[in-house]
Amino acid sequence: MWELIRANKRNSIILMVLMAAVLLVLGFVIGLAFFGPGGARFGLVIAIFIWLILTMISFSSGDQILLASSKAKPVTHDDYPQLFNIVEEMKIAAALPAMPKVYIIADPAPNAFATGRTPKSAAVAVTAGLLGRLNRDELQGVIAHEVSHILHRDILFVTLAGIMLGSIVLISQVFLRGMFYSSMGSRRRYSSGGGGGQAQLIMLVLAIIAAILAPIMAYLLYFALSRRREYLADAGAARLTRYPEGLAGALEEIANDKSPQLASVNKVTAPMYIVNPFKRKGQMKLSDLTSTHPPISERIRILRNMTHGASFKDYSDSFTNVTKTRTVVPPTALTKEDIALRQASAEAKKKQRLQTQMRQVGDIMRKINEFAFLACLCGLKLKIPPNFKGESVICPRCRRKLDIPEDS
Repeated sequence: MWELIRANKRNSIILMVLMAAVLLVLGFVIGLAFFGPGGARFGLVIAIFIWLILTMISFSSGDQILLASSKAKPVTHDDYPQLFNIVEEMKIAAALPAMPKVYIIADPAPNAFATGRTPKSAAVAVTAGLLGRLNRDELQGVIAHEVSHILHRDILFVTLAGIMLGSIVLISQVFLRGMFYSSMGSRRRYSSGGGGGQAQLIMLVLAIIAAILAPIMAYLLYFALSRRREYLADAGAARLTRYPEGLAGALEEIANDKSPQLASVNKVTAPMYIVNPFKRKGQMKLSDLTSTHPPISERIRILRNMTHGASFKDYSDSFTNVTKTRTVVPPTALTKEDIALRQASAEAKKKQRLQTQMRQVGDIMRKINEFAFLACLCGLKLKIPPNFKGESVICPRCRRKLDIPEDS
């Protein structure tokens, strides 16, 4: 495990160096185009300044910003004991130094993500749709995947790489928009400047090309390693649970879900989720370079092909057999481990009916949004919205008067 973490850190450093080079080249070229040879250094300083500002913001409250933008709300053990028990099980299995905070997103689309700067300050967020659709083994597979991201230090990588990517995109957009609004004045200046004006015009064209290509290059670097980390988190989940079918079944449930697209997702938070939250036709076969996630069907086949064990070596062999490509697991992590597969839990074998699952999703979302639940003696459960002004309500079935608790 420590070999995998070290390899992950090394690859993260390589990525950050490459993205930093893209950021500095972009600042250098833009400064050179606007202010001549003396402006190149100024462009470098501006690029580094923007990156430092965004980094400080992210390290001070980046995880809370991401959770708030995803509309995730903290919950307690009393609210969802099964979820907390599973998170605690995976925390112990992964030997994390602290229990991750648990959040729930009131959305029917099943998905999940992890965030935080370190394993000591991590958080796991799941949607109401995920809780309502998965059995215990499947939910454990998803939580194990997210805990693996925490264990592998992926959450820090996503934060840092996201900042670098955001800095590159921000500088490019500001430059291109500025060029659009000042294009007429620039043409008059360059047309009357003789040889010097032509040289500056050439530099301006190069700066425009750099501003267009730099975000594309940064996105490709970011997406490539993001996909690699999803595979490694799948491998980690299989190792922690000793039951690859749990995560495979969860991925299949998420991929086949017909719910609307996750409402609070955006391009910044999308790579954090276990499955690409943007709805697309043919998502099960999605494998293009612009995707932050590997194809779901491929991930499922790899997990279900692990028939001999649940170690990183077993995942690596399955990955090679399914994809016919070189394994994503670092050679130093392919130690000889004998991690036997376990059987499905008795609780997980009891599949709920779809109607019951959908009702449970609705109840979870209402509970997160602070609805009051009143149980009448006739057996009817009433769901009172938080903005209800009355002190009591009449049961529509038996006409009993039910008092609404003051703390509801």
